[in-house]
Amino acid sequence: MSPVGERLAVPLGARDAVDAELVGGKAATLARLLQAGLPVPDGICLTADAYRLQRDAAGVSRPAERVGAADDPYEARRLALEVRLGLLQATLAAPVAEALDAAHARMAEAVGRLLAVRSSALREDAPGTSFAGQFDTFLGIASRVDTVTAVRACWACLWSARALRYMRAHDVDPGHTAMAVLLQRIVEARSAGGALSRPEDGGVVVTGTWGLGSALAQGEIVPDRWVLARDGSLESAAPGRKDRLVVASAVGGARPEAVAPELVHAPCLAPAEVMELGRLVSRIESLVGGPVEVEWAKDESGFHVLQARPLHVEPRHAPDDVWLRHPGLTGQPAGVGWATGPACVVLHEHDLEHVKLGDVLVTQVAGPALTAVLPRVAGVVAELGGSTSHLAALARERGIPAVLGVIDATRKIPDGAVVAVDGVTGAVRWIHS
Repeated sequence: MSPVGERLAVPLGARDAVDAELVGGKAATLARLLQAGLPVPDGICLTADAYRLQRDAAGVSRPAERVGAADDPYEARRLALEVRLGLLQATLAAPVAEALDAAHARMAEAVGRLLAVRSSALREDAPGTSFAGQFDTFLGIASRVDTVTAVRACWACLWSARALRYMRAHDVDPGHTAMAVLLQRIVEARSAGGALSRPEDGGVVVTGTWGLGSALAQGEIVPDRWVLARDGSLESAAPGRKDRLVVASAVGGARPEAVAPELVHAPCLAPAEVMELGRLVSRIESLVGGPVEVEWAKDESGFHVLQARPLHVEPRHAPDDVWLRHPGLTGQPAGVGWATGPACVVLHEHDLEHVKLGDVLVTQVAGPALTAVLPRVAGVVAELGGSTSHLAALARERGIPAVLGVIDATRKIPDGAVVAVDGVTGAVRWIHS
């Protein structure tokens, strides 16, 4: 590889791989954990330098720099589309193509199975800007052609309407950031999920589901949930409703499948496995230097860490006694805040336009479409999803109380009722209007 190419593709085990300005926040944290001996799937990162070189080669660097300064939203969208198309369609710059080919060949030789191609933006997983669910990951990638296509899509997703809306809300200029792309061995998971530190008492919250963690992250199922005490003992366990799972396939990438009826409510981890995962989270806390949110997967060889990001948490709020006299439901809390507001019950995505400033959104699926209305709502209640779904992470980031996995919320909470959402305890109560 040429001297230029040495900064275009960096293995996670390399010294440079811990530089978040080179490989993005996600890859840099994983590199730190891997180099500390934690079970992180090995990989190679196509760096931010590669992205910038390709952006220049595609001739879209100038429009990229103009997007953030555009006052006219239509002009901003036109410029962003120009950048996206350039990244998706322009011929690869020779050094980038060389680095990508070498990275794919090395991973194919070392792994000999399917790859995960993952976005790793420069500001991703930084305090206050998790970018949870804003960028793309492609699973079940095998051929060189599919790898190139997935890498291009990761570059382009920096310029999606969803990502641009998020960056605008967090004062991030898309023209002054970059997208690295991580190629990793895919974990053919028997189960997967997330884990959260509990700084208020030193414990850990673990969530999990069958197969890959995509259905949990996208808020499409209710995961199993366990709470570990400070000493690592199991404090509580609550079964989820895991009626679908996601598996990786070379044909079609990630593929959803139905879960056998006897496994829908069966725990995806044994108590000893949950406690083992808690010890792993404690090690990550010590390396990251504070509370963390972790994504994990478990295959026949054991647990693997897929992501770790700083966690924002708040102390519990003591609600007025008046709320305790009204109907209530419980679910999985996102971990921050207590708020009240009128319920806006939304059953279909196209009805999100009816959500007004200060409403408590009550919905079914806790999916990425809801990110557009987060700036308007006082709180979120969803029938699906869990404490480690992407929507929960975004709510934590904004300080918006959210409770997910609330059974029958859209049926039991009347539209227009005044709702109190406790994003720390997971309690939801309402007063009929």
